[in-house]
Parts: sequence; C-alpha cells; structure tokens
Amino acid sequence: MKDSDRGGTPVLITEAEPSYEDQFAARKRKYMIMMSLRIPCLLLAGLTYHTWWLALGFVALSVPLPWIAVLIANDRPPRKAEKVNRYRREATAIEAKNHEVIEG
Repeated sequence: MKDSDRGGTPVLITEAEPSYEDQFAARKRKYMIMMSLRIPCLLLAGLTYHTWWLALGFVALSVPLPWIAVLIANDRPPRKAEKVNRYRREATAIEAKNHEVIEG
C-alpha cells in the first residue's frame, strides 16, 4: 500500500495483519501435518488388510490428503474488508481562528 493511498497516517499495530513470513510458516506447518498423516493411513491400511473394508477406508482417506494439503498450503487468508483503524490526533491551531484584518 502506498503512503498516498492511506493518507500518510500510520496503521495501528493491533489492527495490522500478520507478516507474509508468519502466514507462510503457518501454511507450511499445516501442509507438513497433513502430509505426515498420509503415511500412518497407508501403514494402517497395510496392517488391516484382513478386514478389507477398514483397509479400503484408510486408503480412501489417504488418497485426497495431498490434494487437500496443497490447496490449504497455497491459500492465503482473505484480506479484511473493514476500515483500518488509524491514529488521528486533534489539530491544534497556532493562532485564533477569528482575527482582525486591518485594511490600509
């Protein structure tokens, strides 16, 4: 955002979005958690192959996990549509507003 877009007023820190690095780290963490769930699902499917419906359930659960993980990792949080709260100080006048004009 350019300084001219926001009128030169500072954004209050309490209303600022998390940094891009923080958002990226959170998305990467979600991706790693979801992808790490795929291996146990496949192992459980191999261990429960005698019960075919349970093994099939574990395989069916592990198939869409990479696709869902990529969608979540590539999705940024939506931008806030609300107006940004900015600090506004009251203007102080150097001299009184009504002053006498002497014409000569």
